[in-house]
Formats: sequence, structure tokens, C-alpha cells
Amino acid sequence: MKPALLARLFATLLMLTAALATGRLQAQPSAGALRTGPGGSEAMRHATAGADELALGRSIFRHGLGEGGRPIVGLRFGGIEARGAAVACASCHRRSGLGAVEGTDIVPPVAGRFIFTDDPRAVVSMNYRNIKSFNQRHAAFSDEDFEAAVTQGRHLSGRDLSPIMPRFELRPAELQALRAYLRTLSAGWSEGVSATRLRLATVITPDVDPGRKTVFLETLRAAITQKNGNHTPGQRTMSSAAEMLFRSDRFWELDVWELSGPPQTWAAQLDQRMREQPVFALVSGLGAGEWGPVHAFCERAQTPCWFPSVDAPPAAASDDFYSVYFSAGVALEAEVLAQHLGSGPRPARVVQLHRGDAAGRAGAEQLRLALAALPKAPPVETREVKPGDAAALARALSGLRTNDALMLWWPAADWPALEAVKPPKAALYASARLAGSAPEAAVPAAWQDGLQLLYPYQLPTRRHATLFYFQSWLKTRKIELRDEVMQSEVYFALSYFAETMTDMIDNVHRDYLLERAENMLSLREGQKAEDEARDLTVARHQKGPGGAQGALARMAASAPVAQKMPRPMPGVPAQAAVKREGTTVYPRMSLAQGQRFASKGAYLVRFAPQAQGRIEALTDWIVP
Repeated sequence: MKPALLARLFATLLMLTAALATGRLQAQPSAGALRTGPGGSEAMRHATAGADELALGRSIFRHGLGEGGRPIVGLRFGGIEARGAAVACASCHRRSGLGAVEGTDIVPPVAGRFIFTDDPRAVVSMNYRNIKSFNQRHAAFSDEDFEAAVTQGRHLSGRDLSPIMPRFELRPAELQALRAYLRTLSAGWSEGVSATRLRLATVITPDVDPGRKTVFLETLRAAITQKNGNHTPGQRTMSSAAEMLFRSDRFWELDVWELSGPPQTWAAQLDQRMREQPVFALVSGLGAGEWGPVHAFCERAQTPCWFPSVDAPPAAASDDFYSVYFSAGVALEAEVLAQHLGSGPRPARVVQLHRGDAAGRAGAEQLRLALAALPKAPPVETREVKPGDAAALARALSGLRTNDALMLWWPAADWPALEAVKPPKAALYASARLAGSAPEAAVPAAWQDGLQLLYPYQLPTRRHATLFYFQSWLKTRKIELRDEVMQSEVYFALSYFAETMTDMIDNVHRDYLLERAENMLSLREGQKAEDEARDLTVARHQKGPGGAQGALARMAASAPVAQKMPRPMPGVPAQAAVKREGTTVYPRMSLAQGQRFASKGAYLVRFAPQAQGRIEALTDWIVP
């Protein structure tokens, strides 16, 4: 382990130990103390709270709506009135009730076990950066203390709460309902969690190519095997001092949910799988086109769907909570193309072709909608050409003129069908997401000249530096690189999941997982890019038997997937290590509260003239 990381871990351990000594935290419960196991503590169950009362409390907490749907009124900053959603508790304390950081202000947890009990394991990390800080422990609030805090802004210690915290005007029944709801909030571990194990699932849709499925599962299982290889009962990884102290590291179990039949049958299959063996989250996942039923299942089951590799997330994904994606897929490409076409002279018409698959249809429909919103929108013609129908393909391409634009929503496997067809004189565009990880290999040479790709990835000239750790990890696991985009997505999904779980300590709640994902991603990407650049600079100058390459390879073979991976040194330009925008195939990854697409833009690229297959950018990064 690197000295800097080791120092940070022990600094955090010392901080926690000091907290234990002052009585602010307890590593193990004292006699009679409450525990937060799978069913929650006895005090948290509150069977006397009726369904109607809990529903009212939830409405106040989530939406700022009280009895009869009336907007709750709250006063901030000494008398500024706000109401309804503007003062909903969840907007600051989040729907898990486990708090957040708003700029430099720490929003403390308000879930019942943090304010109504002396639960010694009610500890949450309140800082998403390198140096950990934790919630301040205090005595349990009485009903009177709670009322004073909520309505008067007075802490049980007598100090005033932050002026950001509203002073609520609540009726007695509303106050009681809010108190009852908080007692149930994040009270026990979510389904799929035990004291020592975490059960996960991944979903594969039936339209996935068998070869691609094999590569996906090989990469996914290798990441989970490596993570579990560093977990030994009684011994814990050095990922987090808090994790060590609270013994919250768990062994991961993975179920592979392979769906079958038409999409309208998938909901029943997913529901049955969940009934038979509940899981905490769906991690990664693979779909060739249709993904809507899986997304809908995650919303219905309130189960996280964590960064699946899919081409066409549902249109409603940005309005939902339980799924996070790398990007909007083909819909993003459509928006980028519409913005590009709208920034210059309009084509006489836009003709778009797809193969009848779900992803192609989704991209074509989004482009039609996006172009229709432009001033002086060009007419759009959408044509479906089934695979193998050469005559229909020739008809679809006929009649295109130089002032037209042609958009191809064309899967990699179907590009060879264009070899026998002469490219039209129109401006040519295509989806890089559908063309696969190596469009230079998929697109026929005759079509490369003049073709512009909607390219949502890091440019190839800079991607090698970005993916050093991932590429070296594949080598140490003896996995062939066959689909760089998909395999790197799987690797990121598992490593980021592991890091997020570590930072959650023992608060293993589904809602909290997604909240931490929102808060940590941009900080994580920036910090890891800096760390990797610094490590590369240092490693380049290492001497001795085997050199840097051998030493780093040995580290990669034993490090947890959640920690930094080394990478090969030979032939790496010095400047490549310091000009990176992240650690994934996507150049910029970030999430904010309520966002569900981590990468939000794309380039327009072309195949460089006189350099067969080489890709170069035609535009800056476009964010529609």
C-alpha cells in the first residue's frame, strides 16, 4: 500500500479512536444498546404507528405537504417564508435521512436512530473528500426536544440550529407523523444484506450477442473475485479505517439474472427472481437495446440499478431515482447532432436509417424530436431497413443530394452490409455508440471518407493514458481486451461500487447508496486522475530488479478492486499522465442531486485522411 494512503487511513483511525475515548462514538454496543440489523432495532419498529400516519410523515419529509396535501410553511434566515417542496426535509437531509454536505455546511443525519436513540453504530461519514469527518454524537432527543428543534430551531444542547434549517409551522398530528416516519427511516439494513454478506445481481437481456455476454461475465466475475479475494473472515481490507473499526466489509455474492422471451415478459421474470432471492442492488448489467422493463423494475422494487452497459436508457430515466447510467446513450448522440446541425446552415432534409432494433428506433425518435424543436427545422425522414435486405438498403439511400444529411443508427455487426453500396453525396453521420468499441474496424473503408461519428467517449489519442489502470488490471487477471468500452464500463461500475460501499460504512441502505453516488463521483474522478498521474510520474523513475513494470504488476495482482490499479510504463509520454479528465472511457463524469446520466456530452469526429482508421475530433466536447 502506498505511504500516503496508509497515512490517511491511520489518521482516520486515530480520529475515530479519539472519538471513542471522548464517548462520542462506540465501536461496539454497550449492554442493552440498540443494534441496526436486517430488521432494525426493536425501538425502531414502532408497530403502533399506523399506515396513514407514516404516509403523512413521508409526505411531509419527501414533499413538504401536510394534512390534506397542504404545503407546509417554514421560516429561514430569521423570517424568510418558504413552503411545500422548498422546505421538504429530503431536499437537504436526503431521502435516506442520513444527511449531506451543502457547500461548506454539513447537513446532519435525521434518521430516527441518529436522533432518538443512543445507537453506538449510528455513524456516518460527512465528508466526501480524503480526510474523513463524522457526525457529532449527542444524547437522544425526547419528544419535547424534537418539537423544539423542528418548530423553533433549537438543539437539545440549547444552541440555535443553522439558519438554513426551516422553523416549521406544523399541526400536532403532523409533528407526530413526522416523528413516527423518522423512526422508521434507514432503521435497518436493506434486503440482500447480512452482517457478513452482500447479495447482488446483474441483468442480461436476451438480445445480447453471446460472445459479448461471455466477455461481460468474464470481466464482471473477475472484479468480484478479486474483491472477495481480499476479504477473509476476521480480517478486513485497508480501504477505510472506519470500515475496519466497525467491521462493515462484506463478502459479495453475485446472481446472474439472464432474461428470456419478449420484453413484455421481463417484469414478471424480474419480480420472481427478487421474491426468490432478494438482492441489495443490480450492479452493471448488459442490454443490446430494450432496457425499459429493467429500469421500471428498479423503480418498482426501489432497488438501485448501478451503471449498466446499455445503448438506450429509457426516456424517463432522468426523472426517476433508482437507476444511474454512464450516459443517455443514443438519445445523447441525437441531441448532440441536433445541436450541431442547428448551429449552422440547415440541411435541406435529414434522412435517418435504422435496422429495426430498439436502440436504433430510440435514437431516430429522439433525433426527430430534437430537430423538430429547432427554429426553421429541416424535414426528417426515418427509414427502417431490415438486416439482409440489400434492395431496401439501396432504395433507402437513393435520391440523397449534397445538401441533405444522412444519419445512420447502424450496429457494428451490420456495417459490412454497406460495403456493396456506394456512399451517397449527402453529409454523413453515424452513432459511435452503436458502431462499437472499434468503429475503424466496423466501418467499410469506402464509407470512412466523409463520415462523421457522434462520439461520446474520450478521444483515442488520450484514452490510453486514461485507462492505464484498467488495461493493466486486465493483464494481471489474464483477460483479453475485446470490447474496450463495455469492459471498462464493467470495471468502473464495480470499482466505484466498492468505493461507495466503503464510504457508507455500515449504513447499508439502498437510497443512501445512490445519494453517495451523486455526491462522490466528480470528486472521485478528479482525485483519482490526480493520484494516477502522480503515481505514473514517480513509477517511471523507479529502478531496481524488474523495474517499475514488474513492481506495479505485482501490486495489481493483489490490490482490492476498490483501490488504485497500476499500469504499464513503456512508451508512455510524460505529458499523457497529467492531461487527463477522469479515469474512464468517458472524458468527464459527474453527478449532482437528481442527475442520472454521468457523462453528458460527445464529440463529432472523423476518420483522419491518409491515416486509415485513425479518429480525430472535428468539434469540441458538445453538451446539449
